[in-house]
Amino acid sequence: MKFMMRSTSLGRRVAAGLTLGLAALAAARTAGAAEKRPNIVVLITDDMGYADLGIHGNRDFPTPRIDALAASGVRFTDGYVSGLYCSPTRAGFLTGRYQQRFGHEWNPGGSPKQGLPTSEKTIADRLKAAGYATGLVGKWHLGGTPELHPQSRGFDEFFGFLGGAHTYFAEATENVYRGTEVVREKAYLTDAFAREAADFIDRHKEGAPFFLEVAFNAVHTPMDATDERLARFTAIADPQRRKYAAMLTALDEAVGTIVDKIEAAGLAEDTLIVYFNDNGGPTMPGTTQNGSSNAPFRGSKRTSLEGGVRVPFALSWKGKLPAGAVYRKPVIQLDVLPTALAAAGVEVAPEGKLDGVDLLPFLTGANAGTPHEELFWRMGAQAAVRKGDWKLVRYDAAVDAPGARSNAAKVEVTPFRLYNLAEDPGESRDLAAERPEKVAELLAAWKGWDAQLVEPLWGPGGPARD
Repeated sequence: MKFMMRSTSLGRRVAAGLTLGLAALAAARTAGAAEKRPNIVVLITDDMGYADLGIHGNRDFPTPRIDALAASGVRFTDGYVSGLYCSPTRAGFLTGRYQQRFGHEWNPGGSPKQGLPTSEKTIADRLKAAGYATGLVGKWHLGGTPELHPQSRGFDEFFGFLGGAHTYFAEATENVYRGTEVVREKAYLTDAFAREAADFIDRHKEGAPFFLEVAFNAVHTPMDATDERLARFTAIADPQRRKYAAMLTALDEAVGTIVDKIEAAGLAEDTLIVYFNDNGGPTMPGTTQNGSSNAPFRGSKRTSLEGGVRVPFALSWKGKLPAGAVYRKPVIQLDVLPTALAAAGVEVAPEGKLDGVDLLPFLTGANAGTPHEELFWRMGAQAAVRKGDWKLVRYDAAVDAPGARSNAAKVEVTPFRLYNLAEDPGESRDLAAERPEKVAELLAAWKGWDAQLVEPLWGPGGPARD
């Protein structure tokens, strides 16, 4: 009997120990799963109008896949970019810093030497150093010399073009690259970018986490569309708008291809997807007009009005961010880098001097505050600051002259004007005379920021072009 009791006691201790061990192992596995670093996919579209998605009220043509991506996570009503057009926005995104801090105020000119300064560290640099596989598919527009090439700026892989615009029927050209080698691409370029992005995901779905930037040139000019897609929109009378619809349909399908690949690979819960457009639609004469619409906002690409800088913007991360959420406080594309790095567990030292902030605590409800007290813009003489619902802005005067051509190099600007965006999102009622104290407050804030900036490295107000 005593033996039996000792054996039973021993058995219970062994069983208890085994149970505790299994529990500890399960806890460790759970902790390991919780600490798994996510893949990060950033989708950037080009020259899309704010009004041209179904989620923003477009009824001319459907955009089901971008709409679904936005609905799967958090959609931002007040999503901004720091650039008034293409390259400056990209420089700000890649660094998490206002691009005017390092002189990237304008699009590069004719010299391939003009591009993102090598003094700046990119999101790809930071994630690659943390063990991520990194890839870029699409438009670069940040310099064309070897030291400015994407694969010198943190990207392991590159498929795309180096300039600011490109024909979509790429077989006729010799400047689409895989790495540094020219390729003869036969597919419609938006479709080719979707194919390459899906292939990158396939090749990196196991092993180290990956960072993939897909920078579409759609829906930037030239207005190239496939016949099959054009045939879907014969009801649209305006031929330019019809081509725009066909091009945006290709873009929407490409986004769907990428999201489908992430889901098919079983990576939906392990992937943070970011989507934003690079600037407002180019609706003014003198810009790369493409048939876009920025309603309900006034202004265009290359202006500091809402129509130039407020853009479609969404974040999706299944199981980590709320689905179907709408966030109404101002955010900016500068926030993508610190948000992605926080998700990846990568710290940035204070000397990195980021202007963006980690949005995750604000989106999960952990932080009920406001990501930014103020947002700022400058391109040449154009300027703006937003604080709360108030915006002080000095913009291209061509906006107020129907039919006038905007000239990026020689912009005539309005006086500073004051708008309450909550009451007047179309910036139609100047309140400067009624609220001089608000003008003084916002102007002082803008001047304080402006004093921190450097002169442009090229373009108006910068050194002569080389």
